[in-house]
Amino acid sequence: MTVYFIGAGPGAADLITLRGARTLARCPVCLYAGSLVPAELLAECPSDARLVDTAHLDLDAITAEFSRAHEAGQDVARLHSGDPSVFSAVAEQMRRLDVLGIPYEVVPGVPAFAAAAAALKRELTVPTVGQTVVLTRVAQEATPMPEGEDLATLGRSGALLVLHLAARYVDRVTAELLPHYGADCPAAVVAHASRPEELILRGTLGTIAAETKAAGITRTAVIMVGRTLGASSFRDSHLYSAARERHTC
Repeated sequence: MTVYFIGAGPGAADLITLRGARTLARCPVCLYAGSLVPAELLAECPSDARLVDTAHLDLDAITAEFSRAHEAGQDVARLHSGDPSVFSAVAEQMRRLDVLGIPYEVVPGVPAFAAAAAALKRELTVPTVGQTVVLTRVAQEATPMPEGEDLATLGRSGALLVLHLAARYVDRVTAELLPHYGADCPAAVVAHASRPEELILRGTLGTIAAETKAAGITRTAVIMVGRTLGASSFRDSHLYSAARERHTC
């Protein structure tokens, strides 16, 4: 058997990859985060599949489910919102599987920041304006940030910042970034990206905190700060330039 960590995408059920959907459709066991994964995706599971909502399970209980399926020789679809590569708590589960000798694979998904950029209709990397995107979060009591990864340090780069799990701390975010980006720097908040209840806020670093609080956004949102969000006067890329030499067969 194999445990498949599947990126379920940012929210819309049709944003799961073909590989993810096909894997889900053949696994007799599915573990999913009920508070984050769209219920419509569960319809892709076999009709007799064992469905386990992990929203209220701790790591030991989740590991026990993996072991149970392993003993029964049953593949497991482990659905995670977004993409498993960032802020997914997959690493600790894979570490447990390594110890137990249970095989696993990872099926990538559409990350929340990509869905947010699509909602904003923006390319996050714009020629001569910005070519770097930093995915990060803010320190919390339960999970502090490693040394050198605080917002004040990251903000010195001037790169476009995408903050996950930070909407409730928007005041702190703006306060730490203002000295580096300025109050006029474009900023946006996208909540529930790709879902019917999607909400988009556009503003500046000086206004976005008040807009976010007025909208009542505290979770399931990403904050973006950077000049590429408002870029309009920039050089065309070399990729499609008429001056670029093209070879034909």
